[in-house]
Amino acid sequence: MPTEHQPKPTRGPFRIYTPASLGDAVRHYRTEAGLTQAQLAEKAGIQRSYLSEMESGKETEQVKRLFGVLRQLGVRMTLDKADW
Repeated sequence: MPTEHQPKPTRGPFRIYTPASLGDAVRHYRTEAGLTQAQLAEKAGIQRSYLSEMESGKETEQVKRLFGVLRQLGVRMTLDKADW
């Protein structure tokens, strides 16, 4: 019995409040794009280990600074699939 190909449901937008929520969003969109960590890291010009730390929710110095700026401005970050 043939079945129709069902598109994968997408999740989002992601509200980013913590390093863990940022990591969840990055991992989701990376896997949705069908990329390995190594592939995305190469395309983004970063080390795979840095991407791994980001996806695991580690609060790197750069992430800490970013959240500090957002908190001082009283704003939040939301990630959603871009059309560009």
